[in-house]
Amino acid sequence: MTDVIVNGSIEEETGEKSPPNGHRPFRKGSNPLNQTQRGRLQHRRSVLNTQINKEMRMRAGAENLYRACNSRKMKETVALELSFVNSNLQLLKEELSDLNSSVEVYQSDSESRATPMIPLGLKETKDVDFHLPFKDFILEHYSEDSSEYDGELKELHDLRRAMRTPERDEAGIELLMEYYNQLYYVEKRFFPPNRHLGIYFHWFDSLTGVPSSQRTVAFEKGSVLFNIGALYTQIGAKQDRTKKDGINAAIDAFQKAAGAFKYLQDNFSHAPSMDMGLETLEALIKLMLAQVQECVFERKVLDGWEENLTNCLTVAQESAKVSEAYSMVHKAMNTPPVKDYVPFSWISMVLVKSEHFKAQSHYLAAVGFIDQKGDNDEDELEKLLSQVHLRDADSSSPLATDREDRKQLGKAHLREALILHEDALRVHRMCKKLRQIDTLGTILKEAHNKSMTKYSDVEEEDEFYDEVIAPRIQPKTHQRPEIKPPNFANVKVVDIFHRLGPLAVFSARNQWSVPRTCGMEKGEQGFGFVLRGDSPVIVAEVEPGSKAAQGGVKPGDFIVAVDGRNVKWGKHHEVINLILSCGEQVSMQVVTPQGRDYLHPQLSNDQNGRSSSLSQREMMRKESSPTTSETGSTNSKRFSWGFRRREKSHSQLSAQSRAQINSNRESCMW
Repeated sequence: MTDVIVNGSIEEETGEKSPPNGHRPFRKGSNPLNQTQRGRLQHRRSVLNTQINKEMRMRAGAENLYRACNSRKMKETVALELSFVNSNLQLLKEELSDLNSSVEVYQSDSESRATPMIPLGLKETKDVDFHLPFKDFILEHYSEDSSEYDGELKELHDLRRAMRTPERDEAGIELLMEYYNQLYYVEKRFFPPNRHLGIYFHWFDSLTGVPSSQRTVAFEKGSVLFNIGALYTQIGAKQDRTKKDGINAAIDAFQKAAGAFKYLQDNFSHAPSMDMGLETLEALIKLMLAQVQECVFERKVLDGWEENLTNCLTVAQESAKVSEAYSMVHKAMNTPPVKDYVPFSWISMVLVKSEHFKAQSHYLAAVGFIDQKGDNDEDELEKLLSQVHLRDADSSSPLATDREDRKQLGKAHLREALILHEDALRVHRMCKKLRQIDTLGTILKEAHNKSMTKYSDVEEEDEFYDEVIAPRIQPKTHQRPEIKPPNFANVKVVDIFHRLGPLAVFSARNQWSVPRTCGMEKGEQGFGFVLRGDSPVIVAEVEPGSKAAQGGVKPGDFIVAVDGRNVKWGKHHEVINLILSCGEQVSMQVVTPQGRDYLHPQLSNDQNGRSSSLSQREMMRKESSPTTSETGSTNSKRFSWGFRRREKSHSQLSAQSRAQINSNRESCMW
């Protein structure tokens, strides 16, 4: 993803130029000025969230005033004002609920006759001012001129602002994932475990608009992850499911949405808002998987099939599987506290779909039984029916071994289909929001009329057969929904604040001394110190009484600058070459780590009684970076500017490893 900002607009690699936006650049995957119906819906939702937040603050103030005042007249006035505020707050929440339950705006733009899906709106957030807290922290903790990081702070601010308005496509997903990945570095750089910088992250509930705020980056990451899942639901809902490619894209999007919600459920607990609660996420996961199952059914019947008994029963089982999936969603949504949280129209639509697809399964079974010509082998037919029907102990349905028995069983399935279709229409009529969705009402009526017509064609006046009860259809699918967790590794990011140094050392968790400048002149025996490792280079040894010792260099110091040049990221040979270029005099800036022995990380772990991932990385670095021989070794060869080499046992290293060590593992003795 490569963008070029040109005159306030973005020119992509394709050469296409985005429309001007008031000389204000924006990132690929974000278009805050996209004046679509969905964009206006998001804007209206944002306005309502702000108004709800204002009313809640007014209510809190009125409640505090009511408890504080002693005058009866004043209390009556405050109580009246409080009732007015509560009334406004209730109206705003109802309006927001109507907006959030509006599913048509997210559906495909084509003239699709598919049933509408249920997408989620994005969580809204307020701007966060990183500028002052981060600049203070850079000056205090990293001892660097914070004004030099204005560019990085602006880049972080622009990235967060852009992710608030993602496009409804893969570019929008990548933008959210880019910010999510960048939060890993931000948390490590600026959020120490034992203090707070005064930064609060404010997010609004995606359905109710109730604001929540926390000062942990985990809340920010969880909210972004929720928006990743919500955006996938919108991508899935907008697909044209009258085509196979559109159905496949919808299946992939809903599976990824389920994966995002599952990842959020497994890794983030004690959510401050209901939309990220464990019960709500469980219901959303089941909803996404049910919508995947519906898409699988649509793909199976898309191109039609030969209406023989076997095929009809197979498709009937597929439809019964969709009904079962939506029945599980309905059960999850009807349990507290989810029942009082999700929109009533969602619960109604889930119930409508459950009844509708169950009716479809009975209709398809009826078509197979009634339209089947000729007699089947009795054993083969018995085996087929045992796989399709869920028979109760008192089931009175015939085995359907001949034409007349199959006809009676088919009519029983048709009667069951009609009952279920009427139940679906009844639930649809009871929900005001669903009545406004013309596509759904049309599909339900057409399915009911088709079953009624089929039943009229086979109904005979003079029949003296006992009424048969239709057995239940065994749910079965040829493709089980898959939960696809988000793959953040696909979106590569670079630490915005990488100039602060390697994260393994220069992080908010670690402590080190104030940088000090050590100036020294080369003596007859050199400077008298040994260097090891890289990024950053560490002082392994200092000769007592040497020029380095007199200049203030200590074993374990990290070299952060040489002759005014930052070498935090410098490789071993680069720092050596830079020191060599200084001639007889060198000026180095060093820091002394505190609370950790980077020269002997294993010893540091034993003393602390624990082993951290940082220690493991340092030990790995020690094995792969230039190392020195033991201090005080009588066999080490000394040079005024040369090198000492340590060889490992040939029994421990392969030939390739020995060759790499011979070329890379060098320590400088000065």
